[in-house]
Amino acid sequence: MNKVLVTGATGYLGGRLCHALLRQGYSVRILARRTSDLSALPPPSEIFYGDITDFPSLLAAVSGCSVVFHLAALVEPWLPDPSIIFSVNVGGLKNVLEAVKQSNTVEKLVYTSSFFALGPTDGSIADENQTHHEKFFCTEYEKSKVAADKIAMQAASEGMPIVLLYPGVIYGPGKVTAGNVVARMLVERFCGRLPGYIGSGNDKFSFSHVDDVVEGHIAAMEKGELGNRYLLTGENASFKEIFDMAAVITDTRKPVINIPLWVIEVYGWISVLVSRITGKLPLISPPTVHVLRHQWEYSCEKAKRELGYKPRSLREGFAEVLLWLKNLGSIRY
Repeated sequence: MNKVLVTGATGYLGGRLCHALLRQGYSVRILARRTSDLSALPPPSEIFYGDITDFPSLLAAVSGCSVVFHLAALVEPWLPDPSIIFSVNVGGLKNVLEAVKQSNTVEKLVYTSSFFALGPTDGSIADENQTHHEKFFCTEYEKSKVAADKIAMQAASEGMPIVLLYPGVIYGPGKVTAGNVVARMLVERFCGRLPGYIGSGNDKFSFSHVDDVVEGHIAAMEKGELGNRYLLTGENASFKEIFDMAAVITDTRKPVINIPLWVIEVYGWISVLVSRITGKLPLISPPTVHVLRHQWEYSCEKAKRELGYKPRSLREGFAEVLLWLKNLGSIRY
Protein backbone atom coordinates (compact mmCIF):
# COMPACT_ATOMS: atom_id res chain seq x y z
CA MET A 1 0.00 0.00 0.00
CA ASN A 2 1.32 3.46 -0.90
CA LYS A 3 2.23 5.60 2.08
CA VAL A 4 1.17 9.20 1.44
CA LEU A 5 2.23 12.33 3.35
CA VAL A 6 -0.12 15.33 3.44
CA THR A 7 1.14 18.73 4.58
CA GLY A 8 -1.58 21.24 5.37
CA ALA A 9 -3.93 18.43 6.44
CA THR A 10 -5.64 20.67 9.01
CA GLY A 11 -6.58 23.22 6.34
CA TYR A 12 -9.86 23.31 4.43
CA LEU A 13 -8.68 21.46 1.30
CA GLY A 14 -6.12 19.28 3.10
CA GLY A 15 -8.69 17.87 5.50
CA ARG A 16 -11.05 16.88 2.70
CA LEU A 17 -8.14 15.29 0.81
CA CYS A 18 -7.21 13.17 3.86
CA HIS A 19 -10.80 11.90 4.15
CA ALA A 20 -10.83 10.92 0.45
CA LEU A 21 -7.40 9.23 0.53
CA LEU A 22 -8.34 7.15 3.59
CA ARG A 23 -11.66 6.16 1.99
CA GLN A 24 -9.71 4.93 -1.05
CA GLY A 25 -7.46 2.75 1.10
CA TYR A 26 -4.27 4.82 1.19
CA SER A 27 -2.07 4.87 4.26
CA VAL A 28 -2.08 8.56 5.21
CA ARG A 29 0.58 10.30 7.28
CA ILE A 30 0.07 13.93 8.20
CA LEU A 31 2.49 16.61 9.31
CA ALA A 32 0.83 18.85 11.89
CA ARG A 33 1.87 21.36 14.51
CA ARG A 34 1.22 20.36 18.11
CA THR A 35 -1.07 23.39 18.42
CA SER A 36 -3.21 22.36 15.41
CA ASP A 37 -6.85 21.37 15.81
CA LEU A 38 -7.16 17.82 14.47
CA SER A 39 -10.83 17.38 15.44
CA ALA A 40 -12.16 17.72 11.87
CA LEU A 41 -9.74 15.08 10.55
CA PRO A 42 -10.44 11.37 10.31
CA PRO A 43 -7.90 9.44 12.37
CA PRO A 44 -4.92 9.34 9.98
CA SER A 45 -2.66 6.32 9.80
CA GLU A 46 0.15 8.35 11.39
CA ILE A 47 0.68 11.84 12.79
CA PHE A 48 4.13 13.41 12.67
CA TYR A 49 4.39 16.58 14.71
CA GLY A 50 6.35 19.38 13.12
CA ASP A 51 6.19 22.19 10.61
CA ILE A 52 7.25 22.76 7.00
CA THR A 53 9.48 25.59 8.21
CA ASP A 54 11.25 23.15 10.56
CA PHE A 55 13.38 21.01 8.24
CA PRO A 56 14.31 18.11 10.59
CA SER A 57 10.64 17.44 11.45
CA LEU A 58 9.68 17.63 7.77
CA LEU A 59 12.46 15.25 6.72
CA ALA A 60 11.31 12.71 9.32
CA ALA A 61 7.72 12.97 8.03
CA VAL A 62 8.74 12.52 4.36
CA SER A 63 10.93 9.51 5.11
CA GLY A 64 9.40 6.26 3.84
CA CYS A 65 6.58 7.91 1.86
CA SER A 66 6.11 7.26 -1.84
CA VAL A 67 3.87 10.29 -2.47
CA VAL A 68 3.88 13.76 -0.88
CA PHE A 69 0.94 16.14 -1.20
CA HIS A 70 2.24 19.59 -0.29
CA LEU A 71 -0.81 21.73 0.53
CA ALA A 72 0.45 23.66 3.57
CA ALA A 73 0.32 27.41 2.92
CA LEU A 74 -0.65 30.70 4.50
CA VAL A 75 -3.68 31.84 2.50
CA GLU A 76 -4.24 35.24 4.14
CA PRO A 77 -4.47 38.28 1.82
CA TRP A 78 -3.17 40.52 4.62
CA LEU A 79 -1.05 39.97 7.73
CA PRO A 80 0.60 42.56 9.98
CA ASP A 81 3.94 40.90 9.20
CA PRO A 82 3.94 39.72 5.55
CA SER A 83 7.36 38.07 5.90
CA ILE A 84 5.59 35.14 7.61
CA ILE A 85 3.71 34.48 4.34
CA PHE A 86 7.03 34.11 2.49
CA SER A 87 8.67 31.95 5.16
CA VAL A 88 5.75 29.48 4.91
CA ASN A 89 4.85 29.63 1.20
CA VAL A 90 8.35 29.98 -0.25
CA GLY A 91 10.66 28.73 2.50
CA GLY A 92 8.30 25.83 3.24
CA LEU A 93 8.31 24.71 -0.40
CA LYS A 94 12.12 24.85 -0.53
CA ASN A 95 12.23 22.62 2.55
CA VAL A 96 9.75 20.15 1.03
CA LEU A 97 11.80 19.94 -2.19
CA GLU A 98 14.99 19.32 -0.21
CA ALA A 99 13.31 16.70 2.00
CA VAL A 100 11.96 14.87 -1.08
CA LYS A 101 15.44 14.97 -2.64
CA GLN A 102 17.03 13.50 0.49
CA SER A 103 14.36 10.84 1.11
CA ASN A 104 15.00 8.60 -1.94
CA THR A 105 11.53 7.03 -1.51
CA VAL A 106 9.23 9.71 -2.98
CA GLU A 107 8.04 8.86 -6.48
CA LYS A 108 5.76 11.89 -6.86
CA LEU A 109 5.36 15.28 -5.21
CA VAL A 110 1.96 16.88 -5.84
CA TYR A 111 2.31 20.60 -5.14
CA THR A 112 -0.79 22.74 -4.63
CA SER A 113 -0.15 26.21 -6.00
CA SER A 114 -2.92 28.73 -6.76
CA PHE A 115 -4.45 30.50 -9.75
CA PHE A 116 -2.82 33.64 -8.31
CA ALA A 117 0.56 32.20 -9.34
CA LEU A 118 -0.49 32.53 -13.00
CA GLY A 119 -1.66 36.12 -12.59
CA PRO A 120 -4.75 38.10 -13.60
CA THR A 121 -6.34 37.46 -16.99
CA ASP A 122 -8.18 40.80 -17.40
CA GLY A 123 -10.30 40.10 -20.46
CA SER A 124 -9.08 36.71 -21.63
CA ILE A 125 -9.36 33.12 -20.41
CA ALA A 126 -5.94 31.73 -19.54
CA ASP A 127 -4.57 28.19 -19.49
CA GLU A 128 -1.47 26.57 -17.98
CA ASN A 129 0.82 28.38 -20.44
CA GLN A 130 0.24 31.76 -18.81
CA THR A 131 3.02 33.09 -16.61
CA HIS A 132 2.55 35.97 -14.20
CA HIS A 133 3.39 39.37 -15.72
CA GLU A 134 4.89 40.51 -12.36
CA LYS A 135 4.12 44.18 -13.10
CA PHE A 136 2.10 44.33 -9.89
CA PHE A 137 0.80 42.03 -7.17
CA CYS A 138 -2.56 42.50 -5.47
CA THR A 139 -1.54 40.69 -2.29
CA GLU A 140 1.57 39.43 -0.54
CA TYR A 141 0.03 35.94 -0.82
CA GLU A 142 -0.04 36.28 -4.63
CA LYS A 143 3.57 37.49 -4.66
CA SER A 144 4.64 34.53 -2.50
CA LYS A 145 2.84 32.04 -4.76
CA VAL A 146 4.54 33.47 -7.87
CA ALA A 147 7.96 33.15 -6.21
CA ALA A 148 7.17 29.58 -5.10
CA ASP A 149 5.91 28.67 -8.58
CA LYS A 150 9.25 29.65 -10.13
CA ILE A 151 11.09 27.49 -7.59
CA ALA A 152 8.77 24.53 -8.29
CA MET A 153 9.16 24.87 -12.08
CA GLN A 154 12.95 25.11 -11.71
CA ALA A 155 12.92 21.94 -9.59
CA ALA A 156 10.81 20.19 -12.26
CA SER A 157 13.35 21.16 -14.93
CA GLU A 158 16.09 19.62 -12.76
CA GLY A 159 14.26 16.27 -12.59
CA MET A 160 12.20 16.63 -9.41
CA PRO A 161 9.17 14.26 -9.74
CA ILE A 162 6.67 17.09 -9.23
CA VAL A 163 3.17 17.81 -10.54
CA LEU A 164 1.86 21.36 -10.09
CA LEU A 165 -1.83 22.04 -9.42
CA TYR A 166 -3.63 25.39 -9.59
CA PRO A 167 -7.09 25.40 -7.98
CA GLY A 168 -9.49 28.31 -8.50
CA VAL A 169 -11.49 30.00 -5.74
CA ILE A 170 -12.32 26.95 -3.63
CA TYR A 171 -15.80 26.73 -2.13
CA GLY A 172 -17.95 24.03 -0.59
CA PRO A 173 -19.16 22.60 2.70
CA GLY A 174 -16.79 21.73 5.53
CA LYS A 175 -15.25 24.81 7.12
CA VAL A 176 -15.97 28.56 7.02
CA THR A 177 -12.36 29.74 6.97
CA ALA A 178 -10.06 32.03 4.98
CA GLY A 179 -9.71 29.08 2.60
CA ASN A 180 -13.49 29.12 2.01
CA VAL A 181 -14.03 32.81 1.33
CA VAL A 182 -17.20 32.18 -0.71
CA ALA A 183 -19.00 30.62 2.25
CA ARG A 184 -17.88 33.56 4.40
CA MET A 185 -19.26 36.06 1.87
CA LEU A 186 -22.58 34.19 1.61
CA VAL A 187 -22.93 34.28 5.41
CA GLU A 188 -22.27 38.06 5.38
CA ARG A 189 -24.75 38.51 2.52
CA PHE A 190 -27.62 36.56 4.12
CA CYS A 191 -27.03 38.05 7.58
CA GLY A 192 -27.43 41.56 6.14
CA ARG A 193 -23.86 42.67 6.83
CA LEU A 194 -23.17 42.81 3.09
CA PRO A 195 -26.27 44.63 1.81
CA GLY A 196 -25.39 44.86 -1.88
CA TYR A 197 -23.18 43.74 -4.72
CA ILE A 198 -19.44 44.20 -4.34
CA GLY A 199 -18.36 46.73 -6.98
CA SER A 200 -19.92 46.80 -10.44
CA GLY A 201 -19.64 43.09 -11.23
CA ASN A 202 -16.58 43.45 -13.49
CA ASP A 203 -14.58 41.00 -11.40
CA LYS A 204 -14.40 37.43 -12.68
CA PHE A 205 -13.13 34.37 -10.87
CA SER A 206 -12.88 30.67 -11.61
CA PHE A 207 -14.77 28.77 -8.90
CA SER A 208 -13.82 25.21 -7.85
CA HIS A 209 -15.88 22.94 -5.60
CA VAL A 210 -13.61 21.57 -2.86
CA ASP A 211 -14.50 17.93 -3.55
CA ASP A 212 -13.79 18.32 -7.27
CA VAL A 213 -10.37 19.74 -6.38
CA VAL A 214 -9.78 16.78 -4.04
CA GLU A 215 -10.59 14.34 -6.87
CA GLY A 216 -8.25 16.36 -9.11
CA HIS A 217 -5.44 15.91 -6.57
CA ILE A 218 -5.92 12.14 -6.43
CA ALA A 219 -6.08 11.98 -10.24
CA ALA A 220 -2.85 14.02 -10.42
CA MET A 221 -1.17 11.48 -8.13
CA GLU A 222 -2.37 8.61 -10.31
CA LYS A 223 -2.15 10.10 -13.82
CA GLY A 224 -0.41 13.49 -13.70
CA GLU A 225 2.62 13.85 -15.97
CA LEU A 226 5.75 14.82 -14.09
CA GLY A 227 6.73 18.46 -14.57
CA ASN A 228 3.25 19.40 -15.80
CA ARG A 229 0.89 22.09 -14.59
CA TYR A 230 -2.86 21.50 -14.25
CA LEU A 231 -5.55 24.10 -13.58
CA LEU A 232 -8.21 22.65 -11.25
CA THR A 233 -10.66 25.46 -11.87
CA GLY A 234 -14.36 25.56 -12.77
CA GLU A 235 -16.98 27.97 -14.08
CA ASN A 236 -15.92 31.60 -14.41
CA ALA A 237 -18.28 34.12 -12.78
CA SER A 238 -18.39 37.46 -10.96
CA PHE A 239 -19.51 37.85 -7.35
CA LYS A 240 -22.56 39.73 -8.74
CA GLU A 241 -23.49 36.55 -10.66
CA ILE A 242 -22.81 34.50 -7.52
CA PHE A 243 -25.17 36.64 -5.41
CA ASP A 244 -27.83 36.53 -8.16
CA MET A 245 -27.53 32.76 -8.35
CA ALA A 246 -27.81 32.48 -4.55
CA ALA A 247 -30.99 34.62 -4.65
CA VAL A 248 -32.54 32.39 -7.34
CA ILE A 249 -31.62 29.15 -5.54
CA THR A 250 -33.01 30.39 -2.19
CA ASP A 251 -35.99 32.23 -3.73
CA THR A 252 -34.95 35.45 -2.01
CA ARG A 253 -34.55 39.00 -3.32
CA LYS A 254 -31.46 39.94 -5.26
CA PRO A 255 -29.42 42.83 -3.83
CA VAL A 256 -30.65 46.21 -5.06
CA ILE A 257 -27.50 48.29 -4.54
CA ASN A 258 -23.88 48.16 -5.64
CA ILE A 259 -21.29 48.98 -3.01
CA PRO A 260 -18.45 50.84 -4.80
CA LEU A 261 -15.04 49.25 -4.37
CA TRP A 262 -13.63 52.49 -2.92
CA VAL A 263 -16.14 52.25 -0.07
CA ILE A 264 -15.10 48.66 0.61
CA GLU A 265 -11.45 49.73 0.45
CA VAL A 266 -12.04 52.45 3.08
CA TYR A 267 -13.79 49.85 5.22
CA GLY A 268 -10.77 47.59 4.64
CA TRP A 269 -8.34 50.25 5.88
CA ILE A 270 -10.46 50.78 9.00
CA SER A 271 -10.58 46.99 9.52
CA VAL A 272 -6.78 46.83 9.28
CA LEU A 273 -6.43 49.57 11.93
CA VAL A 274 -8.85 47.69 14.21
CA SER A 275 -6.94 44.48 13.54
CA ARG A 276 -3.66 46.04 14.62
CA ILE A 277 -5.29 46.93 17.96
CA THR A 278 -7.29 43.73 18.56
CA GLY A 279 -4.98 41.21 16.89
CA LYS A 280 -7.99 39.66 15.11
CA LEU A 281 -7.55 39.39 11.32
CA PRO A 282 -9.95 41.52 9.23
CA LEU A 283 -12.65 39.96 7.04
CA ILE A 284 -11.84 42.47 4.27
CA SER A 285 -8.55 44.33 3.81
CA PRO A 286 -7.34 46.65 1.00
CA PRO A 287 -5.42 43.84 -0.79
CA THR A 288 -8.71 41.90 -1.12
CA VAL A 289 -10.22 44.92 -2.90
CA HIS A 290 -7.21 45.09 -5.27
CA VAL A 291 -7.97 41.46 -6.24
CA LEU A 292 -11.62 42.41 -6.95
CA ARG A 293 -10.45 45.07 -9.42
CA HIS A 294 -9.14 42.34 -11.74
CA GLN A 295 -10.33 39.28 -13.61
CA TRP A 296 -9.08 35.77 -12.97
CA GLU A 297 -10.65 33.51 -15.62
CA TYR A 298 -9.11 30.16 -16.51
CA SER A 299 -9.73 27.03 -18.53
CA CYS A 300 -9.42 23.54 -17.00
CA GLU A 301 -9.59 21.70 -20.35
CA LYS A 302 -6.13 20.16 -19.89
CA ALA A 303 -7.08 18.67 -16.49
CA LYS A 304 -10.35 17.36 -17.95
CA ARG A 305 -8.48 15.76 -20.84
CA GLU A 306 -5.46 14.32 -19.02
CA LEU A 307 -6.72 13.74 -15.48
CA GLY A 308 -10.41 13.06 -16.07
CA TYR A 309 -11.19 16.15 -13.94
CA LYS A 310 -14.96 16.74 -13.73
CA PRO A 311 -15.90 20.08 -12.16
CA ARG A 312 -19.59 20.33 -11.25
CA SER A 313 -21.70 23.29 -12.36
CA LEU A 314 -21.73 26.37 -10.18
CA ARG A 315 -25.48 26.08 -9.69
CA GLU A 316 -25.22 22.51 -8.42
CA GLY A 317 -22.31 23.37 -6.14
CA PHE A 318 -23.94 26.50 -4.73
CA ALA A 319 -27.26 24.77 -4.05
CA GLU A 320 -25.29 22.31 -1.89
CA VAL A 321 -23.35 25.04 -0.05
CA LEU A 322 -26.43 27.16 0.67
CA LEU A 323 -28.30 24.16 2.07
CA TRP A 324 -25.27 23.24 4.21
CA LEU A 325 -25.03 26.81 5.60
CA LYS A 326 -28.78 26.77 6.31
CA ASN A 327 -28.58 23.43 8.14
CA LEU A 328 -25.61 24.77 10.08
CA GLY A 329 -27.73 27.71 11.20
CA SER A 330 -25.27 30.18 9.65
CA ILE A 331 -27.86 31.62 7.24
CA ARG A 332 -31.65 31.77 7.04
CA TYR A 333 -33.83 31.89 3.96
